[in-house]
Amino acid sequence: MQLVVGRIGRPHGIRGEVTVEVRTDDPESRFAIGASLATDPASAGPLVIENMHWHKAILLLHFAGVTSREGAEELRGTMLVIDSADLPPSDDPDEFHDHQLIGMSVVTTDGTGVGEIVDVLHHGQDLLVIRRAGGQVLVPFVRTLVPEIDLDAKRVVVDAPPGLLDPDEMA
Repeated sequence: MQLVVGRIGRPHGIRGEVTVEVRTDDPESRFAIGASLATDPASAGPLVIENMHWHKAILLLHFAGVTSREGAEELRGTMLVIDSADLPPSDDPDEFHDHQLIGMSVVTTDGTGVGEIVDVLHHGQDLLVIRRAGGQVLVPFVRTLVPEIDLDAKRVVVDAPPGLLDPDEMA
């Protein structure tokens, strides 16, 4: 599975440098000089990083072979991706990568099927987006509500209070 680690933005200067919208928690290693990144669309890459630096809070990259503002402009909107298989496993048993959770089945503590995780949102609090027969529900990704995650069985157990999974349950 490909994971987006950045999106190329506008050119910066006239020598082919680009701004990058960072979408990784480890930009220093993902965008290290000499790193080769796959792209989406694939026809734009792979791109090899020749230079990387920060200007204020903006990441600037220069790729091998991109020597002009026009060349940089052609890359605008290109996604920089890595293969999820290249990610090292976490040492923390309570830490998961989004791609590990997406596609997992969700059941209640009594084993009743709930649905499938289709996304993980990170907006102040992590939320599991679960697709159910009647639509989607959001479940805060906290231990009290999600007490068990079995990566091998591809199953997540949810201990939901009334109304969380089905708003019609509210009295």
